[in-house]
Amino acid sequence: MNSLIIKGNLNVVVGKITRQFGNLTHDDLLSQRGKEKELMGQLQNKLGKTKKELLKMNSGF
Repeated sequence: MNSLIIKGNLNVVVGKITRQFGNLTHDDLLSQRGKEKELMGQLQNKLGKTKKELLKMNSGF
């Protein structure tokens, strides 16, 4: 398995846990951060790019 896929899967899991904890504690900011981490992990899996590369691609918009 590619290390980027493993990191992407880890980001998805961490994002889901962070989002759920944010929902549990009614912390909207924490919940939003979890959603962002989850999305970043999904993009890493789909595109096969690092987090840094994805952020660099996003800054072009």
